Amino acid sequence: MQVILPLIMMITAAYAARKGRWVNNYDQVLKYQCQNHQSISFIISIHDDIFEDRTWDFGCQNTFNKAESCYWTSYVNDFDQEFTFVCPFGTILSGMESYHDNTAEDRRWKFYCCKGEALFTRNCRWSRYVNNFDHYLRWDAPTNHHLTGAHSYHHNTYEDRRWRFHSCEKN
Repeated sequence: MQVILPLIMMITAAYAARKGRWVNNYDQVLKYQCQNHQSISFIISIHDDIFEDRTWDFGCQNTFNKAESCYWTSYVNDFDQEFTFVCPFGTILSGMESYHDNTAEDRRWKFYCCKGEALFTRNCRWSRYVNNFDHYLRWDAPTNHHLTGAHSYHHNTYEDRRWRFHSCEKN
């Protein structure tokens, strides 16, 4: 199992790179937004020790018939700062945006929250940390769950972040 998991991660990363699926390049702005009726269903990220940054890929799932209202937050963190963000009551996370600073070797983050005809407040839960510093990150929405938030903290020795994600079921 110890050999298989890193192999799967390398294959997934190679596939995403070959398909041009990375949303950002190292040290560049990241901005991803699902379609109007969707929420983020998976997140993949790879860290590079030379750039001390990550490339990111996302997938979306159908969530609403149509979003009634959506908005981008302000930045939820400063560089090197821990944050916990959850979209307001019953709304879902449909996009993420960040920019990288080479001095801090970190990113500041914004989120895109949407409200639709249903609320997402049932069986909410936090994932475990989905990555170790300098390692592959992957989060998949649990069955019947939709992304509603994120928690992350930065470590200056590794110049990287660890991540956990919050999700809820539709009422």
